[in-house]
Amino acid sequence: MSGVIPSVWMPTKITVLTNGPIRIEGELEIFDPAGAAFGLGGRTVISLCRCGQSANKPFCDGSHNRIGFSDPVTARELPPPKPKL
Repeated sequence: MSGVIPSVWMPTKITVLTNGPIRIEGELEIFDPAGAAFGLGGRTVISLCRCGQSANKPFCDGSHNRIGFSDPVTARELPPPKPKL
């Protein structure tokens, strides 16, 4: 054995928080439109802004609390995708 501990795969969980951000937990990478990866510093939990007011987009900085962002969330079924023509 080389002494290397194999990494344990952590499934990704995405939770849309009522009146708050999108919370992502698990092994993940986030890329900008050019394909460059954001440096997440080893984080396995991040929150993405939904209110549009974060000074650190796409990440949440808590601005939703300051501005009183309100968007209740309830899970629902999406309609089937439209056929591609």
